[in-house]
Amino acid sequence: MIKILVTIVFIVACVALGALSGASNVPGEWYQSLDKPFFNPPGCIFAPVWTVLYVMIGVALSAIWFEEDNRRLLVLFAIQAALNLLWSPAFFGLHSPVLGLVIIVPLLVTILMFIAAGWQKNRTAAWLFVPYALWVAFATVLNLSIVLLN
Repeated sequence: MIKILVTIVFIVACVALGALSGASNVPGEWYQSLDKPFFNPPGCIFAPVWTVLYVMIGVALSAIWFEEDNRRLLVLFAIQAALNLLWSPAFFGLHSPVLGLVIIVPLLVTILMFIAAGWQKNRTAAWLFVPYALWVAFATVLNLSIVLLN
């Protein structure tokens, strides 16, 4: 029972923090004025994708929480979470695609490190981070393209 409650708390926390970050850093007119690559998805795609990803991230945290010798995974999780929460304020809040790029590259690296470390320790958590890694890889290319186009 405790594992179910912890999982629910982690999911709610991840979704809530992601929603708060997104709601307090709305793209707005500045973002609309930027030149974007042809593969830039419509804005309505981001909220549903991130919601699903944050649920998966919360489940992954729950999967590693009760593991023995989980310190490395928890540290990697904390680093990626902090970088994830910093990206929107940097990119949208400060209107800085360059700073966004400086944040998103180590975010992607940390996610990949979590997957690699989790592969040995908790394959479920590792698999739950694969869609997240793919989305952040796409977002990294998108961020870099915006930097280059503007």
